[in-house]
Amino acid sequence: MERDWTPTIGALRAGLSEVIRGKQEVVDLLLVGILAAGHVLLEDVPGVGKTTLAKALARVFQVEFSRIQFTPDLLPADILGAPILNPKDGSIRFRPGPIFANVLLADEINRASPRTQSALLEAMNEAQVTVEGKAHSLPRPFCVLATQNPSDYQGTYPLPEAQLDRFLLRFGVGYPDFEDELDILFAHQGSDPLSAVVPVATADELVAMQREVRALLVKQEVAEYLLRIVEATRNHRWLALGVSTRGALSLFRAGQANAFLQGRDYVSPDDFQLLAVPTLAHRVQLGSDARYGGETGESIITDIIAKLPVPV
Repeated sequence: MERDWTPTIGALRAGLSEVIRGKQEVVDLLLVGILAAGHVLLEDVPGVGKTTLAKALARVFQVEFSRIQFTPDLLPADILGAPILNPKDGSIRFRPGPIFANVLLADEINRASPRTQSALLEAMNEAQVTVEGKAHSLPRPFCVLATQNPSDYQGTYPLPEAQLDRFLLRFGVGYPDFEDELDILFAHQGSDPLSAVVPVATADELVAMQREVRALLVKQEVAEYLLRIVEATRNHRWLALGVSTRGALSLFRAGQANAFLQGRDYVSPDDFQLLAVPTLAHRVQLGSDARYGGETGESIITDIIAKLPVPV
């Protein structure tokens, strides 16, 4: 590594853990997502801290933050921006929308229509938006943190497969343990813990860390292990659609980011095992036998990991 990032990583973890108690695994997954320069989908019931966690991430990295509350009447122009007319001289200029930020919180993304959800596709894939035929680059780094309630909640729309495939990770937050929830009650007694979160790293430092993540060593036998996981999803009898090449690249980047987070300069099979479910489960489509049999993408990926031989 060009620089010892251990103190910075420790401070990032500590800062995020102040606002979401007892959820170190969730904190680490969120950091993996942003260090891999990916986008993260937090899926859980309301009130477990998804939005607070996203706000805290923007604060610890000292980057520009923007929030969009997705609603059924939200339009693509409300996200991307639109050309506006200057009545004084008749000129037309582009007014950027809230998507022009380093960290975009797409709150309750599945409450908007599929057409509005799709407005994020180009931004998430190419870090740019096209309005009226003209491309506009987004600031770097750029990360979408989306939250969504379970799809069986009233007033929600399922995310299209193409949209889901753009998220590097999808995971839930879950309810805290009894002792952690007791700590949360007293932590909010005086003031919001979010107000105590202090910046730890700058946008430039985040970009530098992302650059080092991409340079981490991945040996060929470890990469072959990743591809065996991917191929197993494509040939699985319970899956109608397996993991795409984009999914394989996502797991590759996530593994590098996790190794970096753990202070290693190489990727091990353990990194891919740990991240296979949150990286791949939302990219597969279940066959009818799996749905009727009560299987899920998570259970199938877990079973594949358990059965594949691990390189030594």
